[in-house]
Amino acid sequence: MSMIFPVILCGGVGSRLWPLSRKSLPKQFASIIGDQSLFHQAVSRTDRDVFAKPIIITSEDHRFLAQKQLRELGIDGSIILEPNGKNTAPAVFAAALHASRDQADALVLVMPSDHHIPDNDAFSQMVATGTIAAQDGAIVTFGVTPDRPETGYGYIETDMVGENPCRPVAAFHEKPDLAKAEAMLAAGNYLWNAGIFLFRADVMLALAAKFQPKMLASVHTSLDAAIEDHNFWHLDAEAWDAITPDSIDYAIMEKAEHIACVAFQGRWSDLGDWRAVVGEFDADADGNLVVGESSALDCNNSVLWSDAEGVHLVGLGLDNIIAVATDDAVMIAHADKSQDVRKIVTHLEDKGVSQATQHIKDYRPWGWFESLANMPGYQVKRLHVYPGATLSLQSHEHRSEHWVVVDGTATIQIEDDIKSVASNESVYIHVGQKHRLANDTEAPLTVIEVQTGSYLGEDDIIRYEDMYNR
Repeated sequence: MSMIFPVILCGGVGSRLWPLSRKSLPKQFASIIGDQSLFHQAVSRTDRDVFAKPIIITSEDHRFLAQKQLRELGIDGSIILEPNGKNTAPAVFAAALHASRDQADALVLVMPSDHHIPDNDAFSQMVATGTIAAQDGAIVTFGVTPDRPETGYGYIETDMVGENPCRPVAAFHEKPDLAKAEAMLAAGNYLWNAGIFLFRADVMLALAAKFQPKMLASVHTSLDAAIEDHNFWHLDAEAWDAITPDSIDYAIMEKAEHIACVAFQGRWSDLGDWRAVVGEFDADADGNLVVGESSALDCNNSVLWSDAEGVHLVGLGLDNIIAVATDDAVMIAHADKSQDVRKIVTHLEDKGVSQATQHIKDYRPWGWFESLANMPGYQVKRLHVYPGATLSLQSHEHRSEHWVVVDGTATIQIEDDIKSVASNESVYIHVGQKHRLANDTEAPLTVIEVQTGSYLGEDDIIRYEDMYNR
């Protein structure tokens, strides 16, 4: 059997899991279930001999998160960077074109990065079941056998033909109301749409040429003009901007004729909202889920989830409530409103509240920083620098900086002077001085940075050298 090119889509923000998931660190890159991120788990499913190196499709903002987590797994791959989100159809076309450069009829498996599928063997068996149909020219989709009348998922209606595990698809259905969901469950030939597709690259591109020629042409132009930077492919923004956003379901799946569906019997969840996340854990005798530094007193069917160090979340007398605490935000919602949490994000964005999209930790390719104090004229930050990482050689026009090493050993350059600075030692950088911070050790580095000056914005940076090509 020919190699399968796995394509992992990482474009979502997961706003219905706010405040844990935000634009600066969306749910696919966070550790929600277990110690690994959902992206880690998705890539690990494809770490088998039958799969080629993965193709990751994500945004410019998240490219270094994707690269870092790939390296943590010891896996190489191509990372295609969208200038801006255009829904799933253009991303799928770009992946098919990229895979077809190696092999015109390459098998391509498209999967989301933020779903929870704990059984990798069952996943591999599901893909293997659909392989023959895909090689024969079908677009193969994968559906999950429903165990309840769920209104939060789309459905795939199949033609039940004997015991064939790969069934013809009759129709796709949007998220139903409860009465329709109950009827679909009773009928037995409806599956939850898992958003996973397997196809030959040439078949998908032929369908794209037939049904979406303008979109395909723009994607083709954008990929041909892409700038390759190590394992990053920066798609051409001008051609990409000409694309009208559309999902692969509307653009292709609902128009194509030769579509098959494999029924997946294992555990699966899209973790689309807090109720879905809660369903992956065991509740206590009163139906409560208590995570992190949390306590529930006289509560029923509620969630108390603390993701904040040193913050103990306590619920008293709650019923059917979801309470989530992070370092910089707290959400309290009725469980019946879990699908509407994204309204909170829109509300906060309209008010200009930074927590709508930004975590307290700002992740960079070299590590992360968080603001400990921010007052007129001064700001205090904690910098965490990964082993072997280096910040850019830079200067500031409006601020000076005082660095205190509190853990590890730093290599610091100020103008032409380079020196090693150990824990409990410090340096001072004057306004306008060129400087650079590096961690040349195999252990993490923590630095407290005190900024003073008339302007302390992140855009007050002049870069002279940067190993990350920013």
